[in-house]
Amino acid sequence: MSGEALDTATIAGRLGLHPNGVRTQLQRLARAGLVGSETAHGEVGRPRKLWHVTPQAIAEADLPHTGWAMARSLARAIPATPARLREVEAAGVDLGVELAADLGAAGHAAGDEAMDHALAALGLAPHRLASGVVTRYELRTCPYAEAVRENPAVVCTLHRGIVRGVLQAIGSDAELTGFMPRPPDVAGCIVEITAPAPPTDPA
Repeated sequence: MSGEALDTATIAGRLGLHPNGVRTQLQRLARAGLVGSETAHGEVGRPRKLWHVTPQAIAEADLPHTGWAMARSLARAIPATPARLREVEAAGVDLGVELAADLGAAGHAAGDEAMDHALAALGLAPHRLASGVVTRYELRTCPYAEAVRENPAVVCTLHRGIVRGVLQAIGSDAELTGFMPRPPDVAGCIVEITAPAPPTDPA
């Protein structure tokens, strides 16, 4: 964010992300005291909420990034054994369910839109490559690159579980049928979701 107060649509446009996902992250940052908001008055129509960085966030910007260091340490500490990866994916499913609830997507039928919002909220900058029975997403950024470098199998397995959790939460019959990681410095991981084939009319 810049030094000026910006509305959600402007921030989302500058980041190349969906406004709903950006709004969710701004609300979380607000609860942490890192951003504040004010209402723009004197405009026609629904008042806009303008977001700004708080003095607390500015002061903490010079502190060591202990959160990222902790993520790297956790990734390093978890062995990529089949049993542990199953546990990690199960944890990802739980996180995906929670994320869908935070976005208000649970129980809605718009599966593609709900998945768009969930992936955007994770900072993955999703780009939908195809839709229909098979929907593919290209994840154009990897905000967790440092943790991925430590243990790609664990972090990517967690992401796979998150996608499954979102599908579960929105009540979708679609399944995660492909998850193709790419090097984190390049990004471009591909997520493939396949919906059941439509029923055929009996002859």
